[in-house]
Amino acid sequence: MTKSIAILCAALVLIPCVVTAQNWTFDARRIALGGASSGGNEASQLVESETPPPTGERQGYRAIVIPIGLFQVLRNRNVFNPDSSEFDIVRSIEYAASPMHYVFDRDSTGTGGAFVTDVRNGRLSRDLNAYRGFVPVTQSVAEGLSNPSFGGTIKVARDAGGGYQGIYIGAGPYLAMRNIVSVDPQLTAILGSDTPVYVPNTRLTMASGLRGEGALAITGGYRVVARPAEAGPAVYVAANYHYLRGLRYEDGTFGLAIDTDRNGLLTTGSSLLPPLGVVRDTSTSGNGFAIDLGVAVVANRWEFGFSANGIANRITWTGVERRSYTLSNLFAGSGTFVTSAPQAVADTRVELPVDYRGNVGYRVGRWSVVAEAGHGFQGGLMRGGAEYRVAGVALRGGGLYSREQWQPTGGVGLPLARLVALDLALFGTSANIERKRHAALAVSLRIGGA
Repeated sequence: MTKSIAILCAALVLIPCVVTAQNWTFDARRIALGGASSGGNEASQLVESETPPPTGERQGYRAIVIPIGLFQVLRNRNVFNPDSSEFDIVRSIEYAASPMHYVFDRDSTGTGGAFVTDVRNGRLSRDLNAYRGFVPVTQSVAEGLSNPSFGGTIKVARDAGGGYQGIYIGAGPYLAMRNIVSVDPQLTAILGSDTPVYVPNTRLTMASGLRGEGALAITGGYRVVARPAEAGPAVYVAANYHYLRGLRYEDGTFGLAIDTDRNGLLTTGSSLLPPLGVVRDTSTSGNGFAIDLGVAVVANRWEFGFSANGIANRITWTGVERRSYTLSNLFAGSGTFVTSAPQAVADTRVELPVDYRGNVGYRVGRWSVVAEAGHGFQGGLMRGGAEYRVAGVALRGGGLYSREQWQPTGGVGLPLARLVALDLALFGTSANIERKRHAALAVSLRIGGA
C-alpha cells in the first residue's frame, strides 16, 4: 500500500505537466504532418479508404509503430521500481508519457522526484529552496480519449457510381483520462527561482486530480458514400453509436497545504487539518454510450470535412468505493498514512466534452496539403502540414498548436516494397516536468496506399 500511495501522489502532481497528444500518436506520417489527417473524422477515413486520388494510388493505409523509444525506457527500467535505488517517480511518469518514440536528450531535464518523495515520506525540508528546479505549472488541465474501433462495414445498398450504404460493426478499447492541477503561484515562484526566496507567514497550497476510465466500446454505425454519375462532389457520411461497458474507474484527488514561519521556513502550522490528504474513488462496473458523427465532401482535388465526436458521451459508474489517506506530519520522517475504511458512495456519472474538428485537404500533382482546427479536450487546436512526393519518396513538414505551445514537425517516407513504406518523423515535444522542448523521433511502417 505504501508504494501505491507514493506512485499515486506523484501521478496526481506530475501527469498534468507531461501529457501531450503527439506522444501517443503512433503513425509517423501523421505526426510529420503536424498530426493533421483523417484522425477523428470517420467520414474522412472513408475518403482515404474508398477514394482513389488524382494520382491513381489508393490513399487508405495501416500504420504499425516501431517502438524505438522502448530502448530508452527498458534501459532505465529501474526508475519504475520503488524497491530500487534508481527509482525516480518523475522520470518514470515522463517515460510513460512518451514510451514509443525516441526523445533526444531525454534525461537532461531536472527532476522533482526529491520533492514528491520527501512529501510522501514525511521528510520534507523546512527550506523549500532545497527543491528549486522543480517547477510545476500553476494551472493546467489535460484531458484525452483513445477509442479505436476494429471492425468492418456490411454494404447493403450499392449504386452505379460506386457509392453504397452500409452498416458498420466493431469493438475496441475506450480509455479516457483527465488531469487538473492548481499550484499556489508563490510556491511556483520559490521553486522556479534562480536564487533563494523566502515567503514569511504564508500558507502554500497544491491541489491535483487524476481521473481515468477504462471500458469496452461495442460500436454500431451507418456509412454512406454518394458518388455522382457525372462530374461533381462526392459525399461521405459516417455515424457511430458506442455502447460503453465500464471495466475500471479511478478518481484520485491530492491536497497539500504547508505553512511558513516569520523566516519563510516551513512549520507545522496551527491548522487542525492534516497537511497532506489523498482521496481515491474506484469502481469496476459502469454503463454508458457515446455518439460520433462525421461528414466529408470531395470536389475535384479538394476535401472538406467536419466531425463531432463524443456527443452525449457518458458513463455511469456503480458500486463506487472511496478511501482516504492522510499524513499529519511532513517532517517526522515516518511517512505513515492514516487510511480510512472503504466507504460506499453514490453512483458517479462522468461526461466528456464533445470534440469538434474541421479539416481541409488539397492534392495537386506531387503535392498534398492538410490542415485541421477544432475545440475539445485540450481547448483550441490547430495543426497542418504538407507532403511532396518524388521518385517514391515523400517529404513532409508541418506544425501543431495546442495548450499554448507550438511544436514543429517534419519527416520522410521511404518505399521498401510494393505497398510497404518506412515513415520517419522528427517533432518537438514537451513531455517533461520542466515543459522544455526536446526533439523526438517517431518511426512506423505504412502498409497500403497513401
